[in-house]
Amino acid sequence: LAVPWRWRCSPRRGGAACPSAGQVRAAFLRFFEERHGHRRLPSAPVRPRGDPSLLFVNAGMNQFKPIFLGTVHPRSELAQHRRVVNSQKCVRAGGKHNDLEDVGRDTYHHTFFEMLGNWSFGDYFKEEACNMAWELLTEVYEIPRDRLYVTYFGGDPSLGLSADEECRDVWLRLGVPASHVLPFPLKDNFWEMGDTGPCGPCTEIHYDHVGGGRNAAALVNQGSPDVVEIWNLVFMQYSREVEGNLLPLPQHHVDTGMGLERLVTVLQNKRSNYGTDLFTPILDAIHKGCRAPRYQGLVGDADVGHVNMAYRVVADHVRSLCVCITDGIYPGFSGAELVLRQILRRAVRFCSEVLQAPPGLLASLVPTVVEVLGDAYPELTRNANKISDIINENEAAFLSSLERGRHIIERTVQQMGPSTNFPAEVAWSLHGNLGFPLDLINLMLEEKGISFDSAAFNELALEDAKRKPRGLRAGQPGSTHTHLDMHSLAWLQSSKVPATDDSPKYAYTLGQRGQYEFSPCQATVLMLYRDQSLHKEIGAGQRCGVILDRTNFYAEQGGQDSDQGYMIPLDQQDVLFPVESVHLCGGYVIHEVTAVETLRAGDQVQLFVDEGQRLACMTNHTATHLLNFALRRVLGDSTEQRGSHVTAEQLRFDFDTKGHVTVEQLQQVEQMVQDLIQKNEVVHMAEVPLTLARRVQGLRAVDEEYPDPVRIVSLGVPVEDVLTCDSEAAMQTSVELCCGTHLLQTGSVEDLAIVSECQLVKGISRVIAVTGARAKEAREVGQCLAMKVDSVSLRMKQGITSIPEMQNLSKEVGQLTEVVNNTAMPQWQRKELQTILKALQRKTNTAVRKLVLKQAEKMAEVLLAKYGNQPVIIDTVAADSLFMLVKVVNQLCDKSPGTSVLLLSPQASGEVLCACQVSKNYLPTFSATDWAMAVCTQMEGKARGSRIVGKGYGNAKGMQGALTTALEFAQSKL
Repeated sequence: LAVPWRWRCSPRRGGAACPSAGQVRAAFLRFFEERHGHRRLPSAPVRPRGDPSLLFVNAGMNQFKPIFLGTVHPRSELAQHRRVVNSQKCVRAGGKHNDLEDVGRDTYHHTFFEMLGNWSFGDYFKEEACNMAWELLTEVYEIPRDRLYVTYFGGDPSLGLSADEECRDVWLRLGVPASHVLPFPLKDNFWEMGDTGPCGPCTEIHYDHVGGGRNAAALVNQGSPDVVEIWNLVFMQYSREVEGNLLPLPQHHVDTGMGLERLVTVLQNKRSNYGTDLFTPILDAIHKGCRAPRYQGLVGDADVGHVNMAYRVVADHVRSLCVCITDGIYPGFSGAELVLRQILRRAVRFCSEVLQAPPGLLASLVPTVVEVLGDAYPELTRNANKISDIINENEAAFLSSLERGRHIIERTVQQMGPSTNFPAEVAWSLHGNLGFPLDLINLMLEEKGISFDSAAFNELALEDAKRKPRGLRAGQPGSTHTHLDMHSLAWLQSSKVPATDDSPKYAYTLGQRGQYEFSPCQATVLMLYRDQSLHKEIGAGQRCGVILDRTNFYAEQGGQDSDQGYMIPLDQQDVLFPVESVHLCGGYVIHEVTAVETLRAGDQVQLFVDEGQRLACMTNHTATHLLNFALRRVLGDSTEQRGSHVTAEQLRFDFDTKGHVTVEQLQQVEQMVQDLIQKNEVVHMAEVPLTLARRVQGLRAVDEEYPDPVRIVSLGVPVEDVLTCDSEAAMQTSVELCCGTHLLQTGSVEDLAIVSECQLVKGISRVIAVTGARAKEAREVGQCLAMKVDSVSLRMKQGITSIPEMQNLSKEVGQLTEVVNNTAMPQWQRKELQTILKALQRKTNTAVRKLVLKQAEKMAEVLLAKYGNQPVIIDTVAADSLFMLVKVVNQLCDKSPGTSVLLLSPQASGEVLCACQVSKNYLPTFSATDWAMAVCTQMEGKARGSRIVGKGYGNAKGMQGALTTALEFAQSKL
C-alpha cells in the first residue's frame, strides 16, 4: 500500500515527522478498501437506529447488529455486505458503558471517540483477520514488532470451552514470539454483545510504550499505562442463549475495533491521547479563551486546582457535543438527551469554576472541533452554526439555573434550625428540576458546615427510577412469540424456506363510489413459532407466531402500526384465528395469534385485514407525508424529520426546529395541508432501484436502512417524472422513500387538525395530528370552547362587585383553562385561548384581591371605631378566607401603628381562622408567630408566620379559651 509519508514510530522521542490523525485514519480505510476488497461505509450517526437497548452508538458494530442477529431483511443494503471497513463515531456515556465521570481524571478516557473497524460477515475468519491486522500495524504503520503483544482466549472449563489454539497458532505462524502470545480468561478475551446473543473469543493487540528490548508480558491486561490495548479482533462463533448455554452460530463473523485516539498516540510518539493533534488544537483554543495557565498534561495530586483536568474535560466534552448535536441528539430531560445535558453542564462548570472562562467559551471551540474532525465527518461543517447556537442557549439556561439554585439553597439554610440535615426533598428538586449538580450541592453545604442526608436523597432517586419505565436490555427481544431467534431464522434460511411475499398488502383499489376495496389473500402456513423454537403444529389455546408464504397484512415498520384482522382455515370456515399483531424478521412476516383450534404447517388459510383499522392507518400515513411537506414549506428546507409514528387514531411527527412553532405558522401548515387535500392529488407509488431513488432532488428520507429496490411515494407527480434526470418535480411536492400503506388520492384524508405541538428538547419539536372525523370533531370542540371563553370575557367586562361572584368567575376561568389544556382541539386555537385565559385569570385574581381589600378596609374601620387606638385588639369577625382575615389585620395596624391585633374568624365547617400582627414598637419581645402558635395550639391547630405577621387555624370548640390565651399572652409581652 503506497503511503504519502514516511512512517516513524521509533522509541526515540521527537524523531522524524509523525503522521497526522487524518493520515492515520485515511491509511486504515484505504488499506482494507484497496488491498483487501472491503467496502468503505460512512459512520452511522451516534443516535442508534431502532435499538432501544442503547443510548448512543458506542461501538462500530452497532449498525451491523441485524446481521449478527440474523434479522436483516434479505433485500436491504445491509444484507449485501460481506467485507466492510469504516471509522465510526462512538459515545460512551450513560448506560452500561459509561466513561463520563472518568473523563479528565486520566489521559485516555473519553466520552466521544472514533472506532476504526473492519468486518467480515460470513466471509473470512481468524487466519485472514490476524494477517491483515499484523500487516497493517507492522508494515504500513511500521510499529516495531517487539513492542506488540497479542492475547487469545485461554478457555473456560465451566462452559466447556477449550482454549482458542487456532488463533494462537495463527499468531505464531506470523512470527510473533511465543513469549508475546498470551492466554487470558473469559473476562478478558471473550466478547459478548449482551446478556444473550452473538458472542465469541477475541484476540487483542497490546502496545508497549516503553520498549527498549524489555519483555513486558507481565504488564499486559494489568491496567498499566505503559502497556495498552490498541486493537480487539472478535470472532463471533457462538450465541448465548437465555438459559446461559452457548450454541454455535450458523455463520461466523469478524468484528474488529481499534480506537483512533490510542493508535494516533502510538504513532505520534505520545503518552497521552490529549497530546495528539486530535486534541492539541482544542486545548490551545481553550487556553486563548480562559484565564487559566496553559495545559501541562498533569494528573492526580500534581494537578493543583484540577486545571489540567478541566482542560481535558472541556476538550473531550465539546467534541461529544458537536457530534451528538449534529446527529440529532440535543440536551434534554430523558435518555440520551439527558446524558448530553449532563455532559454540557459538566463542561460549563469546569469552564466557569476552574478555568475562570467567561460564558460562551464552549461554543467558541466549535470551529476548532470542526477544523479537526470536519474532513472525516463533513456533516459537522454543515451544522457548525446550529451546534454553537444550541450550546450557547443551553449554557445560558444552566447558568441561570445555577443562580436560582444558589438562592434556593441560601433561603433553605436560613429557614433551617440549628444542627439539622439539609432537606433531601429540596436537594432532589434542585437536582431533578434545575439540573443542579449533586456534588455542587454537597460543596456549598460543606462550606456552610451543614450536612446532607444522602440516604434520604438516594431513596427519592430510587422511587423516581421505579416510576420510570424500564427500557429493553441488549439482546432482549420484545416478544418471545413474534421475534425469531437467530437459530430459528438460520434454519429457515438454510432450509430454503422462502421469505414471505407481502406484496398483497398493497393490493387495494378505489371502488366506483369512492370506497376502498381490499383484495382477499389465500396463504399457506409454512411454520409456527413458539418459545424460541419452530414447530409444525400448535395446539388449541396456545399463543404463537404464524409464518406464511404470502400475506396481505402490514407488519409494523417505518413508524406505522401493524395491521390487525383474522385468518380462517379453508377447511374450517367456522373457525377464526384473530391476528393481534404482525412483525417482520429477516424477510419473514410473523402473525401473532392465539390458536383456537390446532394449527399445522401446510394448512391453507384465508386472510382478512381489519379494513377500518387499515384505512385509518393509510389515511394518517398519507397525512404524515402532507404534514412533512407543509412543515418544510412553512418553516424552511432545513426542517428535517426526526421520527414519526402512525396509528389508526393519530399521527405523531418529530422534526428539527429553532423554537416553538407560532400560532401563525401552525395555521399556515394546516391550511397548506387542507389545500393539498382539496386538490385530491393522486398518490403515486412504485418500487425503484435504491441508487436511482437517492438521486432524486428534494427526496425526503430518514436515517434508516432501506430495501433494494425501494418504494417511492409521490403526491401528484408520477414516479417516472420524479426520476427524470434533472427533474425538480420533487422540490414542488412530497416525494419520500416509504414502505407504508397509503391512500390512492389525498382527498380521502378529508381533514387534518394539529392537536398538539411541543418541544421535546431544545431544537426538536413534536406535533400530533388527527384526520377525518376526528379532525372535524376537534374543530367543533375548539369552536365550543372558544364560545365559552368569549362568554367569560363578556361577564368580566360587566363589572362584578360581589366577592363570591368574582371568586366563582376566577374558579371558572381555572377550570376552563384545564379543559382547554387537555382537550383535543386545533393547537393554534388552543394557544390563542390559553393566552386569553391567562390574561383573564390575572384580571379575575386582581379583581378578587381588590374587592377583598375594599371589604377588609371597611371591616378595619368598624373595628377601629369600636376599639380606638388601644395597644391590643382581640376580637372575632366574619371573614370568608384567611387571606381576607390577614388583610383586615393589616389594614387595622396600618391605621393604628401602635396597636397589636389578633382576630379569629369561625367558619361554617367548624374551623377557626386566626391572623395577627404585632406593632413594631414591641419587637423583638413580642413575636407574631409565637402569639399565633399559642392561640392555635389552644384550639388544637397549627400556625406559622414571621415576627410581625402570624396566621393559622384551629377547632371552634377551643375558641373561647383561645381568646383568653390571646389576651394573656399579649399582656405578658407588653
